[in-house]
Amino acid sequence: MLKPIPIEDDLYYIGVNDRTKNLFENLWPLPKGVSYNSYLLVDEKTALFDTVDVCYSDIFFHKLEIALNGKSLDYVIINHMEPDHSGSLGLLRNRFPNVQIVGNKRTAEMVQGFYGISDGVKVIEDGEELSLGNKHKLIFNLTPMVHWPETMMTYDTYHKIIFSGDAFGTFGTLDGGITDAQLHPERYYDEMVRYYSNVVGKFGSPVQKALEKLNTLEIKYICSTHGPIWTLDEQIKKVISIYDKLSRYEGDEGVVIAYGSMYGNTEQMAETVAYELAQQGIKEVILHNVSKRSHSYIIRDIFKYKGLIIGSPTYNNKLFPEVEYLISKIEGRDMKHRYFGYFGSFTWAGAAVKRLAQFASDSKFEVIGSPVEMKQAMNLNTYEDCVSLGKAMADRLKQDR
Repeated sequence: MLKPIPIEDDLYYIGVNDRTKNLFENLWPLPKGVSYNSYLLVDEKTALFDTVDVCYSDIFFHKLEIALNGKSLDYVIINHMEPDHSGSLGLLRNRFPNVQIVGNKRTAEMVQGFYGISDGVKVIEDGEELSLGNKHKLIFNLTPMVHWPETMMTYDTYHKIIFSGDAFGTFGTLDGGITDAQLHPERYYDEMVRYYSNVVGKFGSPVQKALEKLNTLEIKYICSTHGPIWTLDEQIKKVISIYDKLSRYEGDEGVVIAYGSMYGNTEQMAETVAYELAQQGIKEVILHNVSKRSHSYIIRDIFKYKGLIIGSPTYNNKLFPEVEYLISKIEGRDMKHRYFGYFGSFTWAGAAVKRLAQFASDSKFEVIGSPVEMKQAMNLNTYEDCVSLGKAMADRLKQDR
């Protein structure tokens, strides 16, 4: 789409879709692509909200020129400096040398560091206001560590819009429509959870502080930098509730079993635990082979469910490498309020269960049942121990009903 899309008669969507990139941040899979959203607000003065990845700058500038319709660009509001949003900033300054770059103190440092720009930068404080003319007044709300230290959200008092930066964003391109009213918003919920858990997940406390600020605002639009524009009242409440729940680390009843297995023996332990969970009435049981399933989806599911069970064979007297990699990602997100069980296997010298025990201690998760350690292959005793682990996890989950 080479034309800007009007949202209101003075507000334009000038974002782009990326269906080419394989990995977001070179880490997280993008099977359905991702959008980079940017918006132009037109009053006596004009304000652009964020830019796009520099790879799409030609399309972006084409849309921007059409939306401006001969007017000058007065301000570019930088809600987030990550290069998928600020990447076209240097080119923007070249095209519009008089544009004022608006951000907080940390933003200004990053604008200088990334793009060598120090002049024409307007540094704002939390709660500061900026008038664009007769109708639009912007209020800046600093929301540090959602998920960089300079992040902020900008509120337009006229249309009741929160330009939220990465907050409330999702993976997935905008195919045809750009708002929740034009799309099936349900298809973005899981991708919002995956986006949050992968990118923002460590920062639950700052997200809670940001949500407290939003509670004081009347919101009719959420304009994020990724994913749909949220316009329907029930959808706005829905996405805010998703962020609230995720940032409190609250999970639903269910268990994620993440395991590594070289030859299938450790996998049999995982299958046995899963079967017993189902026998005990736990319907949400998700098994992930860590060598086959991207950790992006495993982390998403760990954020969704209360129960977590990890299994690993011993490998070079350590954890199986993909399991070690997974638990390092879990540790990096400061996860809370999870019930944890674990099992492991070895052939001649066991190390996996010891390492998982250390992870359990460091994570402060509530350990459920007794860990199971298997030598070589499944026997009746190991089978019964796995059944006991599954039952213990099910019993703990059912206590919360």
